[in-house]
Amino acid sequence: MVMLLNKNQELSLKERFLHLNFVFIGIIVVLAFIGCATLYSVAGGSFSPWALNQGVRFGVGLIILFAVALIPPEFYYKVATPFYVVTLMMLIFVDVAGHIGMGAQRWINLGFFNLQPSELMKIAIVLELAKYFSNVPLETTRTIKGIIIPAVLVAVPVAFIMLQPDLGTSLMILFCAVFLFYIAGVQWWKFVLAGGAIVAAMPILWHFLHGYQKDRILTFLDPERDPLRAGYHIIQAKIALGSGGIWGKGFLSGTQSHLNFLPEPHTDFIFTTFSEEFGMLGGVVILFLNLILISYGYWFAFRIHNSNYFGKMVILGLNTNYFLYVFINIAMVTGLLPVVGIPLPLISYGGTVILSVMTSFGIMLSFYANRDRELKK
Repeated sequence: MVMLLNKNQELSLKERFLHLNFVFIGIIVVLAFIGCATLYSVAGGSFSPWALNQGVRFGVGLIILFAVALIPPEFYYKVATPFYVVTLMMLIFVDVAGHIGMGAQRWINLGFFNLQPSELMKIAIVLELAKYFSNVPLETTRTIKGIIIPAVLVAVPVAFIMLQPDLGTSLMILFCAVFLFYIAGVQWWKFVLAGGAIVAAMPILWHFLHGYQKDRILTFLDPERDPLRAGYHIIQAKIALGSGGIWGKGFLSGTQSHLNFLPEPHTDFIFTTFSEEFGMLGGVVILFLNLILISYGYWFAFRIHNSNYFGKMVILGLNTNYFLYVFINIAMVTGLLPVVGIPLPLISYGGTVILSVMTSFGIMLSFYANRDRELKK
């Protein structure tokens, strides 16, 4: 292991590489392999149309991870605001002239790739909030005036994402922002007050929800109310989970997905696809691997030099964002939360999600590799 002589010494490229956590990277590779194998099974034992594309995307994502991880962390401090502004402009463009798919307007068609700016905003909002809170004293964050600016920074992109409409992504960004507000020193009573205001406004907010969003919430409360339409997804997911038993039906032997009973078996409901074939034990393996990955992420934050508050907040925010992906997706497909269309990263089929998650991991590793250094602003 390369040791630093002093906290201000900048690491060479080789030293940054040697300081990366390769156990963390290895777990990422294992989860991606599970995802590609499951996509191969969903396609009936074929690499087309999903497994091969996912493998290529992960390969590109792995290159991005290493490239991003080897960049000095000062770079992310400098680009936080420009990146936030550019991503916000892309969100506005999406709402005006974005690509429409499956009834939602969420993408920018680049010809070879459909870019989803809301996924990039999950990174941008963490960087921008971390930069803001690292530059203001604790006394400021404890005042109402001190949280107006970061509240606006969160509210504006959330509003544009809601217009797409994308309730799941909006809630993810909001929950991640609330976590950053809390660790920045905002008092708990302000969250209670804000939560009470939201609850009181529920009857009004209900009228602004789209019809399918209302159906998802009502179906969550009573899945049997419309078993052939709104409740179909979650009922079939539970059947797939239950039919897998403890040991599963075996690789390539899942009936719910192969006979097209399970909706979106390659994206939002891929956890149920895997659990049907590999049983409860298979599902536990995915949960355990993600638990280790997330635990490593929070451990990274505690290893960062105490003076680098920006780096600590970035790692905590990005890691919490990944945690929300995993928690919401698995809770959604098991009926613990309403269906909101959140994929299971590294395993679900998708382009922008896997690239944004790999970028997030790369940024976390960059700060971890430079963990003993002060951040030069």
